Amino acid sequence: MKTARAWQLGIKDMLIMSGSRQRPHLKRPIWIIVLVSLVSICLIGAYIYPPRSSAACYIFSSRDCSIYEQPIHVPSRELTDDETAAQVVIREILKTPPVHSKNPKIAFMFLTPGSLPFEKLWDRFFHGHEDRFTVYVHASSEKPAHVSRYFIGRDIRSEKVIWGKISMIDAEKRLLGHALEDPNNQHFVLLSDSCVPLHNFDYVYNYLMFTNVSYIDCFEDPGPHGNGRYSDHMMPEVEVKDFRKGAQWFSMKRQHAIIVMADSLYYTKFKLYCRPGMDGRNCYADEHYLPTLFNMIDPTGIANWSVTHVDWSEGKWHPKAYRGQDVSYELLRNITAIDMSYHVTSNEKKKMMIQPCLWNGVKRPCYLFARKFYPEALYNLLHLFSNYTTV
Repeated sequence: MKTARAWQLGIKDMLIMSGSRQRPHLKRPIWIIVLVSLVSICLIGAYIYPPRSSAACYIFSSRDCSIYEQPIHVPSRELTDDETAAQVVIREILKTPPVHSKNPKIAFMFLTPGSLPFEKLWDRFFHGHEDRFTVYVHASSEKPAHVSRYFIGRDIRSEKVIWGKISMIDAEKRLLGHALEDPNNQHFVLLSDSCVPLHNFDYVYNYLMFTNVSYIDCFEDPGPHGNGRYSDHMMPEVEVKDFRKGAQWFSMKRQHAIIVMADSLYYTKFKLYCRPGMDGRNCYADEHYLPTLFNMIDPTGIANWSVTHVDWSEGKWHPKAYRGQDVSYELLRNITAIDMSYHVTSNEKKKMMIQPCLWNGVKRPCYLFARKFYPEALYNLLHLFSNYTTV
């Protein structure tokens, strides 16, 4: 298993200074030594304290400079007052450098109707890493009976969630709101009661913390289950060319979580005009709101795939669910070995879109978690956990 240090870039890796040709001297002038020292200090300072202006970014390279590298968007039409206000707020959030926490943590947010059948498995996953994560549970139907110390006392105020309706987004925002109250939470993972971890904690922590994108599933589907769900009532703020689809199980950085909480304009459009039975079609906000929002406001800031695996190969309304007898070492290792993301359109062409899963530009396995597993799979998963999560 690679340690956290192996994932981090050291100062020596980032500051490579090439020596210049010099005439031979018996003794170097002191001013050259002083100059080299000052340059070194400036470079190290730029690495520790990221640039906060486009001028500084012109001199120093930093991952926080991406906002300045993007071309200025010129709207094709006159914006409404609400759009102007929303874009100003979103732009300022994206421009603000992330707060560097001394103890960065991942917020694991569980969206469930009641108890969590895999708490014992998650307990094993979390054990020994108590200072690097927080847990939040939104139970929409009944109060959970927790069996793990990591889940006791972690329930938030919850309300009823109806599948396919805006209440699903409301629950996600409720979880994000509670998780954002802890300034140390830097990444936010949405999980269901049927989700299980595919790797050990260190692997997951390093995968999410040492990159600068959110893992939000997003693709364009011109078919009836994609753009066919779009309503013209969303115009002018949301046009059909911007409409996107994706799985709801996201993992996002703090900057994007704040945007979700701040957004009212686009959320309202989906609340009013993306719902079952709208204009004779069924639109599901949890499959379209976040993919469309981030496709519009920060398309280069998302990975376009989810780190939670789900198998839709059966072509049914619901994904494949794994029973106890289905769970084996081979199944889990096959899932963890997948390094390509697949999307299929819902039109007659059934076009398959394939992209490599790139982590900081390097091809890596796509998935950190998987669903849907029946509760009966718990004991097989516990038995196999130390084997299939070994990296």
